[in-house]
Amino acid sequence: MTQTIPAPAGAVTGEWLAIHVFYAANPQPLLTHCVGPLVKELTEDGLLAGYFFINYWLEGTHIRLRLKPARPEYTEQVKARAEAEINAFLRRRPALYEMGTGFLGELYNKLFELEFPDGRPAHLIGDDGQMRMQPNNSFAYRDYEPEYGKYGGPAGIALAEWHFQHSSDTVLHAIRTMNLHLRPVLFGVAAQLMLVMAACFLPDRRKLVDFLDSYHTFWHSAFAGTNFIGTNEYARMYDGMAGDLSARFVEVLDVLERRELDRLPEFLRAWAVHCFELADRARELSVRGELVLRSWDGSGDRAVTDPERALPLVLSPYLHMTNNRFHVTIRDEAYLSYLLGRSLRERWEAAP
Repeated sequence: MTQTIPAPAGAVTGEWLAIHVFYAANPQPLLTHCVGPLVKELTEDGLLAGYFFINYWLEGTHIRLRLKPARPEYTEQVKARAEAEINAFLRRRPALYEMGTGFLGELYNKLFELEFPDGRPAHLIGDDGQMRMQPNNSFAYRDYEPEYGKYGGPAGIALAEWHFQHSSDTVLHAIRTMNLHLRPVLFGVAAQLMLVMAACFLPDRRKLVDFLDSYHTFWHSAFAGTNFIGTNEYARMYDGMAGDLSARFVEVLDVLERRELDRLPEFLRAWAVHCFELADRARELSVRGELVLRSWDGSGDRAVTDPERALPLVLSPYLHMTNNRFHVTIRDEAYLSYLLGRSLRERWEAAP
């Protein structure tokens, strides 16, 4: 995994660079053959203070790569090397699909409506009245716009950026070492990472199951009235695998509860160590009044000083963005939370 060296106290780093690489194909080759080597080399050369990536759809399928130069004067060098690496990859392995056609076009339009419920920005609308698409196999710089209300203000964003790099490292490592092109493998890895993170934040198992149920309900409701999310098919898929999975899930929870992390596979063990620390840091920020979160009713941002309330609020976007990095769709994420929640609940309800 990429290990950036923390800047000394008082050191001035460069500003975050946000590079959007428009690539209408499976992002795994772009991540493993371009992003991974790029951040590794920049880090080894002392040019990078941090990085992370996400997948996104606005203006067409793309990777949003964030790079933080270790010093302001390194910015142009980081940009030049990133541009050279991205251009070389796009020449070697261009995406051959078209942006926004078929099912993806329908999905983009629905996401567009959800993203901008008060009206679609004119600069994102093409001549055909639909979302404007950027050229395939291209990249562009955009402003870096941290979501302060979602992650807890400046202190929460700093914590999130620290976590995002670890999450990105975890995903890159999994893509390189596991057969994630197989959907059952991808789902198994994503479900276990979801369970470990959620359990580190919510050790009370009843609260954990309630959270997973509400998490599923949120994503299911977001697409109510569309054919992107289904409940009947979830039940059919669940029936064929519930027994073995629920036993595995409970075993993982038992290990976490007893902090016997050596019993976990290596990738889950490293993830658990990180998630316990992430939860502890978020809890400390909350107690100190430094976790300033946007209220769900739109009334404004406020410090959430009760960790019992604060931790589930930041857990949701943390879970979602790790799934996003795996290119797990919202539909599949809703299913995974359904699978986790239902299997755990049924197992405990059946217990004597």
